[in-house]
Amino acid sequence: QVQLVESGGGLVQAGGSLRLSCTASGRTFSGYAMAWFRQAPGEEREFVAAINWSGDVSNYSYSVRGRFTISRDNAKNTVYLQMNSLKPEDTAVYYCATPEAKNYFSVAQAGYEYWGQGTQVTVSS
Repeated sequence: QVQLVESGGGLVQAGGSLRLSCTASGRTFSGYAMAWFRQAPGEEREFVAAINWSGDVSNYSYSVRGRFTISRDNAKNTVYLQMNSLKPEDTAVYYCATPEAKNYFSVAQAGYEYWGQGTQVTVSS
């Protein structure tokens, strides 16, 4: 059974930085894409960033491009989300996710079968 555990969330002032981590277990980590999504109160969950299995291709939502960086360390079974220049509108629960299929790499949530429990990020103004 694939398990994903996020960490690194917290409270930060606008303009600050946080780094989220997500550690996976239960299968070979390096064979699959990884992604981050977020859900703000009263809003639908939305795509943030994704990275392919080898780490050489990534994709970002328009709202975070240039401020957030997704990366992975396959030796540590961990994916990261470095968040810089944080804004109050980045406040949300952040989830990491991974697909069942090896060739899935997308912004769409539907193909991501495994999800972490989420970590809260709060950005104060």
